[in-house]
Amino acid sequence: MADLLVPTLDHLRQAYAVTSRATQVTPLLESAALARETGAARVFIKPESLQWAGSFKVRGAYWRLKRLSPDEAKKGVVAYSSGNFAQGLAAAGQALGIPVTIVMPIDAPAAKRDATAGYGARVVLTDHDDRAREEVAAAKAREIAETEGLALLHPFDDPEIVAGQAGAGLEALDQLSGKDASADLLFCSVGGGGLIGGVSLAFHYLSPATEIIGVEPEGFDGMGSSLAHGSIETMPIGPKSICDGLMSRRPGDAPFAAVKTAGVRGITVDDQSVRRAMRIAFERMKLVLEPSGAASLAALLGGKVDVAGKTVLVVATGGNVSLADFMAHMNHA
Repeated sequence: MADLLVPTLDHLRQAYAVTSRATQVTPLLESAALARETGAARVFIKPESLQWAGSFKVRGAYWRLKRLSPDEAKKGVVAYSSGNFAQGLAAAGQALGIPVTIVMPIDAPAAKRDATAGYGARVVLTDHDDRAREEVAAAKAREIAETEGLALLHPFDDPEIVAGQAGAGLEALDQLSGKDASADLLFCSVGGGGLIGGVSLAFHYLSPATEIIGVEPEGFDGMGSSLAHGSIETMPIGPKSICDGLMSRRPGDAPFAAVKTAGVRGITVDDQSVRRAMRIAFERMKLVLEPSGAASLAALLGGKVDVAGKTVLVVATGGNVSLADFMAHMNHA
């Protein structure tokens, strides 16, 4: 069964051939300052924050919409998301002329709600009280799908989403080759696991010597815990994290199968280390990252992984943060 969840290299390349016509090639930036600070030989940042809709999510969303049947595409789709998949799916739907409904937790950042609506999506908010917010939003999305006859899309637990997100990894591999480099270590943040599932498979197939580190907020390390124990685990409901896009309590089946295949291991970062990473990204590389997008950089800077003398790739996943929230984080960094 697990094999059915893991896209092949040909599948990844097929997806990228389609999505690359609708997405931007995000740059691969080298930072000598970060290399000196961490002791690494070279440090590269791939800022998916500069992608359409401000994150990598449009890659998987566009590919998933292209896999709809004509009838499904005509009726439209519904999904739940705290923000970045919402924007990516809304932007992809707008580009393809497919109606999109997004169910979002009421405490999702206002900037992400507004941007999602700005791409023409219908936004439905859910109030989760003390319940797990993704479970409440998912239930509402299922209800809408059933009552309105819409195709229900999952933001990360879908082999096609994994295949679409792999474009970021395939792109990075080409860019590294163009700089006469190969990555010894790769840091990538983890929410439900769609991105790291795709990126880890791309490196597993084409750069198997690269060690891949999945980065999660403290208290939301469902992927790391699941990998450590060999089966999917659900984390208890606990304190919030500033990394709103990484607050999934369990990884998806498809991403978990992918990261197991690729030999990923997990580490966690705290809120303060993420704020510091946001500040360093801004001051050293002129990148505006949201907290979720800076988690991977926080892991590099945190010293939990020995990077001395190694070539490191950091995937900075998103930059969807309001100016007010960004400044608040900077004031506490």
